[in-house]
Amino acid sequence: MTAYSVLDLVPVREGGTLTKAFAAARDLAQAAERLGCKRYWVAEHHAMEGIAGGATSVVLAHIGNATSTIRIGSGGIMLPNHTPFQIAEQFGTLDALFPGRIDLGLGRAPGAGPELQRALRKDLHRAAEMFPQDVVELQAFMAGNTTIHPTPGIGARPEFWMLGSSLFGAQLAARLGMPYAFASHFAPDHLDAALEIYRRDFRPSEACAQPHVMAAMNLFCAETEEEAETLATSQLQAFVALRTGQPSKLKPPVEGYRAQLPPTAQTMLAHIGQASAIGTPDQCAASIAAFVKRTGADEIIFAGPTFDPAERIASLERALAALA
Repeated sequence: MTAYSVLDLVPVREGGTLTKAFAAARDLAQAAERLGCKRYWVAEHHAMEGIAGGATSVVLAHIGNATSTIRIGSGGIMLPNHTPFQIAEQFGTLDALFPGRIDLGLGRAPGAGPELQRALRKDLHRAAEMFPQDVVELQAFMAGNTTIHPTPGIGARPEFWMLGSSLFGAQLAARLGMPYAFASHFAPDHLDAALEIYRRDFRPSEACAQPHVMAAMNLFCAETEEEAETLATSQLQAFVALRTGQPSKLKPPVEGYRAQLPPTAQTMLAHIGQASAIGTPDQCAASIAAFVKRTGADEIIFAGPTFDPAERIASLERALAALA
């Protein structure tokens, strides 16, 4: 049976504040728990005024204190931005605070220009080349297989995940015997090839005996198709702003937004939005079922920020009721 989860960028809305963004994240996580979702993940981004998840482990502590059963984790931690020892301490702390509930999803993409590299005091491109070794070292820190022991950290047992949007992550997840999550909600190009490689080359590990796939989808579910399309336009505006080098806070929805864009922008949105369920509950359920059939995914994680936080919860409620 397919499991369903929630991916949250902790958006900061136009006219809103960080405090309101963190409150909305708490409410979304509580709703996901109430609705029976398996996981709530936060993605790490830096120096973006519209995304508040930069201090990912701190946000997860906030979410953990507001929930009791749902798994919480990173989707993901961009390991080149950190040292394995620091992440062992942070997620060792989370594992002690919320035992049996912590996921540690790891990604390689540094996603940073020169200014951020200087701020982080890191050569991020060189650090990205060390990613496979850093993943193994991080696991060794928590297993106690190192000369120095992170405390907290040693003995922690988060569920490790490999994240990816290319073939590299699939190959590494297969080699290390880790569950694999693909960022198909914004980078669908290599989805099918990556899953094929992952399943073909998978080596069982103590933590993961067989391949386990999570794929991401955008979800905007409303009473009518037109309402759902309008609901999605806050995210569509964010995609356009990011691709044109002008990221900003999450904007209010705009009716007929796609039709107002030049053909190149419309094509871009159609391309990156291939893994999407936008429409009525029945339409969304059909889109999700077709995507699961295509990918064979064990889990689907839903992205889809809305300008009104309550609309995202309502969207999730409608879709999960239709899938039940």
